[in-house]
Amino acid sequence: MKSCPCKTILVSCNKMRLGRITIISRSLHNTPSPLSSPLGGEGGLPWRDPFGSCQDVSMPGLGQGVRGQFTKKQLSKGLISFLILLILSCSPDNHNVPQDGPPAYGDVIMMASIGDASNLIPMLASDSASHEVAGFIYNGLIKYDKDYNIVGDLAESWDITDEGKVIRFHLKKGVKWHDGKPLTAHDVLFTYKTIIDPKTPTAYAEDYKLVKDARVIDDYTFEVRYDKPFAPALISWGIAVLPEHLLKGVDIATTELARSPIGTGPFRFKRWEVGSKIVLEVNDSYFEPRPYLNGINYAIIPDQTTQFMELKAGSIDIMGLSPIQYLRQTDDLERKGMYKKYKYLADGYTYLGFNLKRRPFDNKNIRQAIAYAIDKEEIIKGVLLGLGMPATGPYKPGTVWYDEDVKKYPFNKDKALALLAQEGFADHDGDGIIDKDGKPFEFTIITNQGNPLREKTAQIIQQRLKALGIKVNVRVVEWTVFLKEFVDKSNFDAVILGWNIVQDPDLYTVWHSESELNFIGYKSKEMDKLLDDGRHTFDQKKRKACYDRIQEILAEDQPYVFLYVPYSLPIVSARFKGIEPAPAGIMYNLEDWYVPTVSQRHHVVP
Repeated sequence: MKSCPCKTILVSCNKMRLGRITIISRSLHNTPSPLSSPLGGEGGLPWRDPFGSCQDVSMPGLGQGVRGQFTKKQLSKGLISFLILLILSCSPDNHNVPQDGPPAYGDVIMMASIGDASNLIPMLASDSASHEVAGFIYNGLIKYDKDYNIVGDLAESWDITDEGKVIRFHLKKGVKWHDGKPLTAHDVLFTYKTIIDPKTPTAYAEDYKLVKDARVIDDYTFEVRYDKPFAPALISWGIAVLPEHLLKGVDIATTELARSPIGTGPFRFKRWEVGSKIVLEVNDSYFEPRPYLNGINYAIIPDQTTQFMELKAGSIDIMGLSPIQYLRQTDDLERKGMYKKYKYLADGYTYLGFNLKRRPFDNKNIRQAIAYAIDKEEIIKGVLLGLGMPATGPYKPGTVWYDEDVKKYPFNKDKALALLAQEGFADHDGDGIIDKDGKPFEFTIITNQGNPLREKTAQIIQQRLKALGIKVNVRVVEWTVFLKEFVDKSNFDAVILGWNIVQDPDLYTVWHSESELNFIGYKSKEMDKLLDDGRHTFDQKKRKACYDRIQEILAEDQPYVFLYVPYSLPIVSARFKGIEPAPAGIMYNLEDWYVPTVSQRHHVVP
């Protein structure tokens, strides 16, 4: 899967109606379906598929409808009966099991997203919905393979010299932009200059500001030089390369390419209906083998329950299941051979983050008290039905960078109360709510709409803190409003969100005091130094020491209560072949997925 650098999945809002035919009226109604959770996190993977191979009926979620309009006067009873039988024959319960066959070109994969994209120029977006879609439109110089090895993308090869301070990329020849113009090293230089431009509203500039010099050697050779070794340097050039011939001299903050992008990737942008859907079509001129699929259709559906209804109706090809859906509600779909389920520990974690600019969350003891008051095992059992692991920091358990020896916060109500009392909080007026200086301890946890796991997590935390005498309100906000009015403006007491876990351990963009993505306002001079030191050495032992210490600081300061790392639980229509689960999940090779001709459903990109 092309992953979000802020990182979403987990996975990552509006409408698309559930497909149904109304004979007398005009067309299919369109309904929603969700994607990976915003800002990474546990929301699963985005996906979907319409109901059957009824070639005279537009697929649900495509906004088209029956070809032609029918009324009772125009249809004989026999024709009406035929259409009813046709509809019934297209339901998942009556549809034939997808057949095997050799790889074939054709069909469209129907995906879903909890949130609408915000901007399809990746350097301008910090949400996973945008990065998910843009990942199929653009390429970087390099990328991760299925085992998280760094391999070439637009770059054929590269040379690293001068103790890691110089990287020279040799670009592939014959790569073309979606408008037919050739890609050259000048596009790469333009992208670099754009991201470091102070006028570019991006949260990802810091890595590129470390470049001492960038230059074009010739049309297919690009070189960067650093003052000192920079460990994430190579992978940082996975950034999406932008077209100079379309953006030079244009204000990138207002360009129309943010809504109708031109890239070099395996799929081309076709249409974006805000709050409804984003449609991509195959790039027949792709520089790698052409993808088998003809297109990707993202429906914007801000509710996972609605998405699941569409899955059961056969209107979705792929989605990330909730634990209860995975364990109790989909065995029949798999047993009938219509869908296949997958399970693996996600590259993301969910957290409760405090606004450190607001009292009393500027006090470490208060944050620690709340950490002791939260029973992570209770949340994993009650919300994830056991399909997750407790999180203790920003790295995935079992990986090389994970430090299992950091301070833990097992559920301990007495310790929580003692820390609160130490800071002067007690129920002085006997109303059941603790207070200090006459002010009750009350705050609001906000989270995004469409992610019931986060909402349930907030409710469990609400009850646990109520037992301490803390009044907690829970507010669920539509994704776009949530980002613009609350997260971006630091207008919150506490949030429940998630971050994707990237493979390089560098945490600069989230935790450095100067980073725009450090929206909780965490500041630590020692942390800033460690973040700088960790990214400027290639010595793995030194890097490990830096990031172990960072985890110790985060565990002590508790700017987040790291809650859990969930399992990713995608389900995919069985008609799709070529899926090969790997450490990177299942979406990394979507270009290789195919549908045998006999099982194809969609013959035209919507």
